[in-house]
Amino acid sequence: MTMLLQSGLIMKKRVAVTKVLVTGGAGYVGSVLAPMLLKQGYSVRVLDNLLCQRSNLLTDFVYGGLEFIKGDIRDAQVVRRALEGVEYIVHLAAIVGEPACRKNVTLCRDVNTGGSRLINKLRRPEQKLIFVSTTSIYGDADGALCAEDAPLKTDTDYAVSKFEAEKDIQIKGNYVIFRFATAFGISPRLRLDLLPNDLTYQAVHMKRIMIHEPQFKRTFIHVRDMARSFVFAIENFYRLKDGTYNVGSEEMNLSKVEVALRIKNKIPYELQFVDTQDIDRRNFEVSYAKLRDKGFESRIGLEEGIEEVARGCRDIRNQRPFLNEEFVS
Repeated sequence: MTMLLQSGLIMKKRVAVTKVLVTGGAGYVGSVLAPMLLKQGYSVRVLDNLLCQRSNLLTDFVYGGLEFIKGDIRDAQVVRRALEGVEYIVHLAAIVGEPACRKNVTLCRDVNTGGSRLINKLRRPEQKLIFVSTTSIYGDADGALCAEDAPLKTDTDYAVSKFEAEKDIQIKGNYVIFRFATAFGISPRLRLDLLPNDLTYQAVHMKRIMIHEPQFKRTFIHVRDMARSFVFAIENFYRLKDGTYNVGSEEMNLSKVEVALRIKNKIPYELQFVDTQDIDRRNFEVSYAKLRDKGFESRIGLEEGIEEVARGCRDIRNQRPFLNEEFVS
């Protein structure tokens, strides 16, 4: 807020504050993103159905500028209310990960595809949408390096639901699509089903890690870098507009056994290989050159994330409340 001197009186002139809607803003990524946006002066409206049965944003109300709406992205009345007066939409709300989507395929499609289509339909043409997709849509690429134009192998319910939403959003325009690597790291709404977090938890509490198909390649990004990428997209929207971008780091294109061995450098445990097929058939490396050329790079390495997850989960004895599929029925 700026000050003007007029006729001997101090007058206040309001400076417009950019308002951002974050769907799923109480979740794993959203509960990191919301305070980051608030600290940088944005006004934030969170829409979340609190599927995980708790709010992770209570301490963020101290910043001011935070509004919370409890509701479902499949409810048109709720979505219309949430969209009122916002300039940017960061659409995080989803059933995330194949185990949760496989548990209830109908819910997966209704939320991930149907809910995304509803938001896309109801947003005004001038409202800017940043859509969260996944590198999982590259599927089993036999370890190949996948850029944004790589052939897609949507062979899981989760990947199909995200790809169908992508297509719908691309038709309307005024969007940025981010295909994220697998997340890791500490968040107010912790997830211990994500591969690096899961393996770290196993090392800390069970003193052993069990791996299927250890040479299968994955790719990773810290949750705080994910949040930073959304801020970057808002601040550089017109440079990224109507584009699809992989978000992560080539330095974290790693096989499952490489992740396990990096954990072993920090935490002693016994490594065991399981001689059965993994249900998750993803096997790829990913190029992040397109977004890096626009100016964004990940900053937090896997080792730093392993250390913080190890510290954070030492007093957690029951992993189940921190698994996404536990909240899907």
